[in-house]
Order: sequence, then C-alpha cells, then structure tokens
Amino acid sequence: MADRRTRAKRGAQGARRTKTSPAPRRVLEGLRVVDLTRGLAGPYCTKLFVDAGAEVVKVEPPGGDPYRRWSATGRPMPEDGCGLHFGFLNAGKRSVVADLETEPGRAILRELLVGAELLVEDFEPDTIEAMGFGPADLRAIHPRLSLLSLSRFGRGGPWSRRVANEFTLQAQVGSTDARGIPGEEPVTAGGRFGEYVVAAFAAVGGLGAILQARASGRGVHVDAAQHEAMILSFQTFRQIYAAFDPGRELGRSFEIPSIEPAKDGFIGFCTITSQQYKDFCSLIGAPEFAAPEFLFSEARMAARDAIWAKIREYTANNTVADILELASAMRIPVSPVGNGATVLATDHLTERGVYVDGPHGGKVPRVPYVLSAIPAQPFERAPRLDEHGERLRSKRHPLPKGRRSKRKLPLEGIKVADFSAFWAGPVATSVLGALGADVVKIESIQRPDGMRFAGGVRRAEVWEYSPVTHAVIVGKRDVTLDVNQPEGLALAKRMIEWADLVVENFAPRVMENFGLGWDVVHRLNPRAVMGRMPAFGLSGPWRERTGFAMTIEQASGMAWITGHPGGPPMVPRGICDPLGGMHAAFAMMLALEHAARTGEGQLVEVPLIEPALNAAAEQALEWSTHGVLLERQGNRSPHAAPQGVYRAREDDRWVALSVETDAEWAKLRTALGDPEWARDPRYATAAGRQAHHDAIDAGLRAWFAKEPRDLAAETLIAAGVPAAAVRNAAQVHLTPHHQVRPFHQWLRHPVADWVPYLSFPFTWDGQFLPFRRPAPTLGQHNREVLSGILGLDDAEIERLAEKKVIGTRPAWL
Repeated sequence: MADRRTRAKRGAQGARRTKTSPAPRRVLEGLRVVDLTRGLAGPYCTKLFVDAGAEVVKVEPPGGDPYRRWSATGRPMPEDGCGLHFGFLNAGKRSVVADLETEPGRAILRELLVGAELLVEDFEPDTIEAMGFGPADLRAIHPRLSLLSLSRFGRGGPWSRRVANEFTLQAQVGSTDARGIPGEEPVTAGGRFGEYVVAAFAAVGGLGAILQARASGRGVHVDAAQHEAMILSFQTFRQIYAAFDPGRELGRSFEIPSIEPAKDGFIGFCTITSQQYKDFCSLIGAPEFAAPEFLFSEARMAARDAIWAKIREYTANNTVADILELASAMRIPVSPVGNGATVLATDHLTERGVYVDGPHGGKVPRVPYVLSAIPAQPFERAPRLDEHGERLRSKRHPLPKGRRSKRKLPLEGIKVADFSAFWAGPVATSVLGALGADVVKIESIQRPDGMRFAGGVRRAEVWEYSPVTHAVIVGKRDVTLDVNQPEGLALAKRMIEWADLVVENFAPRVMENFGLGWDVVHRLNPRAVMGRMPAFGLSGPWRERTGFAMTIEQASGMAWITGHPGGPPMVPRGICDPLGGMHAAFAMMLALEHAARTGEGQLVEVPLIEPALNAAAEQALEWSTHGVLLERQGNRSPHAAPQGVYRAREDDRWVALSVETDAEWAKLRTALGDPEWARDPRYATAAGRQAHHDAIDAGLRAWFAKEPRDLAAETLIAAGVPAAAVRNAAQVHLTPHHQVRPFHQWLRHPVADWVPYLSFPFTWDGQFLPFRRPAPTLGQHNREVLSGILGLDDAEIERLAEKKVIGTRPAWL
C-alpha cells in the first residue's frame, strides 16, 4: 500500500506543478535524430526517441515513405495521406523531402545533420557509405554524430546482402519449425513482431551511442541485424541447449497447457516452473499428469491427446472469468486471449488508461513505460509529406552540450542491483552490462532465480545448466541474500545504497512484502533509479497477477493473430520478454541520464503488457477505426502473395517463401523455369495473386515436392526471391554467415564448461560488445561482493554462510 500511496501523492503533486510551472523537461529534449528509414522497424525505433522528447526529422523520397499508403484492411487512405499504422509509427515527427539519389538532396541531408546527434538508416549494407554518409563522413560534419543502421543480416559475413523478410527470417531462426505438430505444417508467428524486436534493440544501441558520444566527443556506428535480434527473441537459446545436451533436438511442439477453449472464449495458461504445472494439474483435477515424467515438455507432447482431453473437459465447462479467478488465486499464470476488440474493453487496461485517442483517429496504446518524474506528453499527429521542409531546410538546429568523460562505454561507472529473475528483467540488465554497467544479480539459495530450473537439461547441478539463464546473466556477478532473514535484508538495503539503479520484475507484492518497495528504495538512496517490470503494472485489477512472456502474448493480441485460419490462437513463444526487456532498458537509460543531470532518482514502471500492446497496435487501430478484427492467416500475409511454407522432397522438411512485389514474382517465375501455370496474367499483380493464392500454392507445392529443401531455398534466394529453409533452432548457428561473423562468444563456465553465448544483435564500431565473464554460478561472487562492495570481513561472511543467509547451492539440497 505504501507504493500506491506514494504514486498517488506524486501524481497529485505533478498535476499541481503543471498549473504553476512548465512540465518537467523530457530527457531527450534538444536532441535531433535524422531518420531515413521506411516501413515498420526503423520508424518504430525512432518513435521511441520522439516519445522521450527528441526531434525526429523523417527524410523521405519525393514520393514519400511507401508505408504511408499501407492499410491492413485495404481501406481508402484518409485525406492527409497517413495510413493508420503509419500515423502511429510516425506520430510527432517532422517530414522533409530530399532525393538522396541527387546531390541537391544529399546537400539537404548534410544541412539537417549539422545539428543532429544520430542518423538512422535501413538501406542495404554499404549503401549509406556510397551516398557519402558513412561514419567517417558523419564525423566530418561534426565529430559527435553517430550512425544507427538497421538491416536484415548486418554488415560483414556472406549473408550481408542476402534477400530476406520477416517471414523467411522466422523460418531461418527456428521460430516457425518449433510451432505445431510434428509431421504437420509448421506455422509462423503473425504480426511482423521481429521488426518490433530489432527496433527495440536498435533503440537501446542508438541511445547508448548518443550518450557515449556526448561523453567522448566521438560518434559511434551501431549496426543492428534483424536476423540476430530474432535469434535472441524467437527461440529459447537452442544453440546453448545443443552445447549442453548434444544430439538432443527439440522438435515441433505446443506448450501444454497453453490456449484452450473455455465455455465462452479462449483462455491462456503458462506454466514455466514445475510448481506452476503441478498447481495447474490440481486446477483441472488431473493429478496423474503431475507425475515427475510430465515435468518435461517432450513427455507432455507424447501424451498430448490424453492431457488435452483432460484440460478441455475442465475448460469447456467453465467460463473464462471463473477460470481466471481460480487460477489467479492459485498463482498460475493465466489470461484471457485478447484481440483488437477485447483489449479496448479490458477493465485493467481501461482503468490504467493504456489506450488513448490516436491523433489520426482510433485508439492507440500510450508510451509503454512511466517515468515518475517526467509525465508523458500527448501524441502529436504524423507529418504530411514535406510538411516541415521549408522551415527545417532554412534553420539550423543547435547541438546540445556534452559532458566529457574518458569512459569507453556509455554506462561505465553505473552500478546495478539486479533483483530480477526469469528472462525479461535479466535481459534488460544484461544489455546495460554489455554497455558498461556493473551488474550484480541478487537471488537466494532458498529461492534461486526460477529460470535456473526451467531449462529441461538433465544434469546433476541442473540449476547451472539453464540455457535461458546462461544467456541473460552472462557478464554479471552473482550474490545470494536471504532477505527473509534480518541480516540478508540489511545487506540487500546496503546494496541498494550502493546502486545507481535497482531492478526487479516480480508481481508488485513481492518486493513490497520484502520491505523493498519504491518508498524504501527512495528513502535509502534518493539518487537511485528503480526499474519495476511487473507483468501488468503497479496498479489496476490485474496488479497482482503473475505473468510470463506467453501470458502477455495471450493477453495482448499477439497470440490472436498467430495460428492457422479457423484453428485456435497460438503463442509466438517468448518474444515479449526481450521486447519488454529492451523497452525497459531504454526507459531506465533515460532515467539514469536524468539522474546524471539533476541528481534526482525516480521510479520507472515498464509493465510487460504495454510494449506488447504497442507491437500489436495495428489490431486495436483497425478495430477502433473501421470495426475490422484482424484474424489468423496461418502462413499467409496481407503484405505478400504467394507466401507459405511448402513441403520439400525430404520427410518433414519445409521451405518458406514470401513474394512481396511484382518484381519478386517475376524472379520466382524465372527460378521455377517459368512454368505454364505461372504465366496466368491474373497473377501479375499483388491483388491478383492474393485472390488466386490457392491456385498458385498448388503449382508451388508440386515444384517443392520434387526438390531437396536446402537446394530449393538457395535456388530461390540466388534468384532474388525471399526464401529460407525451415530450420530447427539448434541448427541456426551452423551457417556460412555465422562461421565468419563472431556473433557467438565462447566462454568457459566453471560448471557447464564451454558455452556459446549469444551477443547482443548490434555491433559497436564494427565489433560485438564483449561479455566480461561467463554467466555466474549461484552465489559465485558472494565473497567478492560482500567484502569488496560492502566491506564485510571473512568471519562475518562465514557466519552468514552458516546461517544460510548466503550460499552457493539450493538450500534444500
């Protein structure tokens, strides 16, 4: 209750302040970002800068960003020429037209860059350099100017200019193959969420570059690759599984339990821990399926028909509301399955004011984080084409002053007390560590991070073999403190006094029950920032519900558009953790920058649900504007035709194909040998191909059935057609690209031996950010932290170990 009273008091103070004085300065006010990107990923990345106060100048070709004319439902464009989704992605930006194919257009861009600190582009690799705007060229304009590049595969490596899109990348990274029934057609995750993921990673890298350039006086080139962002987000680090359990290939599957039909709709479950699964079996009255062998996903898949029958016997006879009430009381992660219509009517989201009026009509989700010291501003409308051209071409923007420092990375010197667990919180602090922060993970031997036991790797010291845990705590130090004992709580408070940033991602009651809520943190350390990442937020009817990534996918609408037409929704499978984690990292970096300027700490709230709702914004926009509910399309897409997954000659081997343009259709025809069926003039346009997709598929299936998977995929790619072999996630690192590109950092772990840790999906002046050390073992740095940071002597540390306040093995062993 203390946190809620504090929030209410702060809100009232903020409201009074706005009546008598200007609103607090947003963190990025005064910053200019020049944005050359088109479509979805780049504009969403730069939207995050607009939301934080930056001036983003969108430089468009004479015809404008083609995405201006995009409509998911084919509705006519409004008079201002801004489609609904374009308006959401580009709200508040400035538009200038410049033809970068010409010298006058490039001169306009140079003039805009004089007062800018970041240029963002998404051309094919090396294109920006050929235009005369590579890193060296930008430093000649002014030394602090940084470059943020987004591309499919990044610079360097044989796939750098390989043709691909969201659909084929999902197949390449192992996402598509993991979803479905073995032997049956796998299915992609709907919604182009990979573009949101790379946008969020890129925003963190771009903000880091700005902060570093302000300190060092020298700009940075950050190069973000969507392929690698999706490897980190669309599968659970199967390369590390393969290292820990050689020869074991986890095949296509469903989560059991997951989304099930209730009496009046769909209900979603998520059981990450063994205890949650056992409690779920109690919920449905099936203790026989709580036997130890069913704690592993393979055993549940093998017995899926029997387990599903028992689940559906329960769910089909109960309403969504009744199941929600009972499962929530049992602390089982559960959610109604949301869509573009229901999210707008959900009491929790309504009470929290998550949806606001969009400046182009309809409802849009608000900025997906809350900074307690800096209220968010209303969204402005997106610009008309060249609306700001005359003004911006004739007026130079002043360059903000920097704070000179000798640091080599933007967060060097920042100290983080990391209480977070599972995936979303740890990946947020992990990227802060890669950017230079000193991150100390705090857990306990009584309740270690639950993800340590969720890996499914059968080893004696199982808590040291979780692939996800390895991937998201690499580079950190680890200390164990039992905060339920007075000595442990006192030491946790001293860690808070040491820290610049305190992070947690539990249900709100957890830290408050420990006596470590925001009010306590702020009293102990007024300069500290506290990042809180509850599933559903710090207020509202769902405040105390637990939730993991798949719970959020179910609630947000992300699952609603994933799955076969006419079939049940399916979870994208974990995307929300890294997506939410990167939004949290971005927000916490903003708060740390504010603290560096003002000395003022603040509470940063990043509910996992809100970045997911931003990624699913198009669903709510289409419903609230046109009354159209976007639905599951399986492997098809409104963006491309033909698009699908086609069975190759080998058993259960598939190829993903996606044709987005008429030119790609012509290339596909040539690659197939221009068969007679493909010459049908009705197929010459995108509309015609959509209308006759079934007939095209019949011809494609016949061709693919005669071809080996890898040969078929490479034949199409060589012809310039987006395609990919549908690969198991454990194999995605075995490519020519990653034999050359050092994305995997092999480090020797004290227990697990050599581990292929995955870098963050952007390079920093041509190099991946190196990890300082492998993932820590449980309590590995107890003595180092307690002695080196808190000043305890050996005798005090030994007494803590005797009382099990600290330790290095789970307390029950």
